[in-house]
Amino acid sequence: MPTVSVTLSDDLWAFVDRQVHEGGYQDCGEFIRDLIRKERDRQHLRALVLEGAASPKAVVADDEYFDRLFRRLDEAERE
Repeated sequence: MPTVSVTLSDDLWAFVDRQVHEGGYQDCGEFIRDLIRKERDRQHLRALVLEGAASPKAVVADDEYFDRLFRRLDEAERE
């Protein structure tokens, strides 16, 4: 597994140290790995949101749409 060495300013190190102790992390490496995973997840979610925003609308979710949906649910419950 590759390793990375990072030099931090005193204020950044103090922040990391606080996060490790207050966040229940085992050590600063665990905290940094968690930050990287969260950033990876954030970027993935952003890509999905942008993809969804660029896609054509399949259905308009207006009052009529929800009325039809609730009617279908009511009918399914009666069966």
